[in-house]
Amino acid sequence: MATFTVVIPFYQKEPGILDRALNSVFDQTYQDFDIVIVDDQSPLPAKEALSTLDDERRARITVIGQPNAGPGGARNTGLDNVPSSTRYVAFLDSDDLWIPHHLQNAHDSMSRFGGDCYWASMQASEEFYYHFGVAKLKETETFTQLSDAPLVIEVPELAGVMLKNWSFLHLSCMVIGRSIFEKVRFDAALRLAAEDVLFFCDCIMAAKRTLLCDAPGAMRGKGINIFHSIDNRSPQFLRQQFNTWVALDTLEGRFARRPNDIASITSYKNTARRQALWSQVGRVRQRQAPDLGLLARWAWRDPAILRTVLQLGTDKLSRRQS
Repeated sequence: MATFTVVIPFYQKEPGILDRALNSVFDQTYQDFDIVIVDDQSPLPAKEALSTLDDERRARITVIGQPNAGPGGARNTGLDNVPSSTRYVAFLDSDDLWIPHHLQNAHDSMSRFGGDCYWASMQASEEFYYHFGVAKLKETETFTQLSDAPLVIEVPELAGVMLKNWSFLHLSCMVIGRSIFEKVRFDAALRLAAEDVLFFCDCIMAAKRTLLCDAPGAMRGKGINIFHSIDNRSPQFLRQQFNTWVALDTLEGRFARRPNDIASITSYKNTARRQALWSQVGRVRQRQAPDLGLLARWAWRDPAILRTVLQLGTDKLSRRQS
């Protein structure tokens, strides 16, 4: 009977990565938690990675094995197996690490202000330069400041703010209450990209109150990171961009009556189309076959990608003539 259940999807090849993540959980200043690890058919089995744990720590962990379903599917399995007594679910990617006060800050803020959705900031790093802290939102967005130490704010129309740039949100910094985790799930089909963005949006829209804390909640660790292990010449890149487009298309339906938000989504969809097409041009230049099947599937769902092909060709011709 714990206040928090920590959900960790696990798919790694190297030993020691899960140990680091778990050590950051067990080092929390707030200790009322249990842990659900979903072994998503990991090359290194989770039970093998847990073999060095002492009995006391091992007793707080439930391991669930399943056929590979991707990170969204693994997190859904974790959510489906949260104990009935749990008040909050906190997510941690197996290649990330928590800052020691993360659960304490989440518990104090959500209890004090009645939040059912919460994010801390991701700790800044040179490698993942695009992340920015919650405090930066104060420079551009309307907000209500709820506390000073740590800084906790509330931003109206947060879903729309997120659509402009979601780099202040990360799953390993996210905590949700029972009213959210009982009904909201990841779109498991969106493997390789964007399942988190759609989940963020659905949680924000379902929440009674979403809280943003500037104090760092997590930092990037080292291990298999599916998104960052794919470059624009790899066969998976087109799938990644297609899944991003599908998620954005789904979001467009959510925001159909909000023209400013639709403009943000449209811009991201155009970027996904252009990046996908340039990646396939790059493959052809390297004498590698493009994925014609997926391109045809994309064009069937999204005829606008054909206009993007023409636009890219026109832009290239204009540059040659100039």
